[in-house]
Amino acid sequence: MAKLKFKNLGIKIKGFPNKPDKNILESFPNRHPEQLYLVSLVCLEFTAICPITDQPDFGKFEIVYVPGKKMVESKSLKLYLFSFRNHGEFHEDVTNRIFKDLWGLMQPKFMRILGDFNLRGGIAIKPLVQKFAAGTKSPAEKSILQMLQSWDSSKNKNSYGPT
Repeated sequence: MAKLKFKNLGIKIKGFPNKPDKNILESFPNRHPEQLYLVSLVCLEFTAICPITDQPDFGKFEIVYVPGKKMVESKSLKLYLFSFRNHGEFHEDVTNRIFKDLWGLMQPKFMRILGDFNLRGGIAIKPLVQKFAAGTKSPAEKSILQMLQSWDSSKNKNSYGPT
C-alpha cells in the first residue's frame, strides 16, 4: 500500500484554526469497504460561541458512521472541531454543518451525529442528524440499525469521562 500523506498528522501544530473550514478535514481509504462496521468518534470538549450573546457553549459530539470507501483522519477532525471555538453558530446549525462536511468528505454508508450541549437557560439542546447513503439495501440497513442498537446499549456500560 502506498504511504499516506496528511497535512497535519505527525506535525506539531502551532495554534488552531480560528474559523471553521471543511478543507481542514482529511480522509484516507477504507481498507475494508466490503465490511459493515461502525466507527465511533467522541469529542468531549466541543466549544462554540452563541451567535446572539457571544457566550461560550460547551458540549460533546458523538459521530458514528459505517464507512464506505473513505474514512476521516482523526487529527484533522480534532482541528476541524476546535475551529468552532470562537465561531458563533446555533447548536442545530453547527451539528448539521459538521454532518454535511463529514458526509461530503467520506460519503459513508450511514452516519449519525449527536450534539449533546450543556444546559443553557435550563434547557439542554441535543440535535441528532442521521442518514443512510442512497442505494443502501434493506438488509444492510437492518444490519446497521442492529449494530447501532448494540452500540447504544453498550455505551450505557462504558464512560468516556465526566458527563
